[in-house]
Amino acid sequence: MTVSWARKLVSSFLTALTVAVVTHAASIFLFFVSQQYQAATLTQVSEFYFFATLFSVVLLFAFALLGVFRRWYTAIAAGFVAGVIACFAGSGLTTVIGGFALDAATLAFLWGTFLSLNGVYVIVLSIVAATIGRAVYNRAIAFRSAQSTTGRRIALVRMPAGNLAEGQLTHVERTDVDTELADKQWDGYIAALEENGWTTREVGFAESMADSVFVEDTLVLLGNTAVVTRAGTESRRAEAEAAEETASDLGLRIERIMTPGTLEGGDVLKVGTTLYVGRSSRTNADGIRQLRAIAAPLGYSVVAVPVTRALHLKTTMTALPDGTLLGHPDLVDDPAFFPHFLAVPEREGVAVVVLADDTVLMSSSAPATAALLEDRGYTVVTVDISEFEKLEGCVTCLSVRVR
Repeated sequence: MTVSWARKLVSSFLTALTVAVVTHAASIFLFFVSQQYQAATLTQVSEFYFFATLFSVVLLFAFALLGVFRRWYTAIAAGFVAGVIACFAGSGLTTVIGGFALDAATLAFLWGTFLSLNGVYVIVLSIVAATIGRAVYNRAIAFRSAQSTTGRRIALVRMPAGNLAEGQLTHVERTDVDTELADKQWDGYIAALEENGWTTREVGFAESMADSVFVEDTLVLLGNTAVVTRAGTESRRAEAEAAEETASDLGLRIERIMTPGTLEGGDVLKVGTTLYVGRSSRTNADGIRQLRAIAAPLGYSVVAVPVTRALHLKTTMTALPDGTLLGHPDLVDDPAFFPHFLAVPEREGVAVVVLADDTVLMSSSAPATAALLEDRGYTVVTVDISEFEKLEGCVTCLSVRVR
């Protein structure tokens, strides 16, 4: 599921119109002040900018559809480009209407206006686009998305990258990954979520980010707050940008883990209002401190847990709906540390995704664990994710659940 075109069109038009109108008014005001508040300036300058403003609306609308207003630096660049084109086209049209030919002398005159009237317009448009324009666009997208997600269970997912087989490894030996099979398994994972009442929404595809399919590492969801993480490895940090955009589109409040902190979502296990956070090779002490500061006002407590035998905490243990913690003794540093700990017979059985109060999703690689959970009264949905398990992945890594 992606943002609908209707919502994009409305948000883009509102953004373009707002930026163009504010720029038009601000530019007129600047010249009104510089001309010592002469009333005639208002009409003259407004007429001069009329066509430039119309062209700005069209250009900014097109840029907004491309998503440039999500980030300040692309917004300011789009504002500058739109300003230059709109001013040149607008001034040229005004010149032609006035009966002048577009000869070399006229073109030279038009370029000269960028040192005065049009130059001011371009600068103002660039600033307004990066500030007011960006705010209008993101709030419009978020407002509409927030309305459409009420009462729904949404799973954020991300399509496997073309270079999936190059994903990073820490605790397992590299083996050949069948990327075509991985794509089919990912489709099966998506189908399992949707068949059990979840709406899937794709985070933007990242062709060259090998580990991007493990989208759980980019976000930690605490109610209506999305904590954007900071990966423990430099090469994975760019993955968070698209995930943050999607979380913002859903109307979630954004918090961020900042340098020098590192924290990956796979290290955060939520059990009620307790957050078990793995102190692993990917999550450092500063990241845990920052998460604690964010989580405390939201009613969550943070418990740091050493993780030395696996990549993330949630590749060593997860929780059932009743709070029972599943783990394998070979992977958990100290099982006695955890209340209600249940040892499972297979390493692949430590990870479950809670689909409902009585239903869990897990890997088909752990049939004995599936039987154990069924004996405890749970409905178990299994999926084949063998190719992702070769990359230290599990069923939790492949989605971020928004309830």
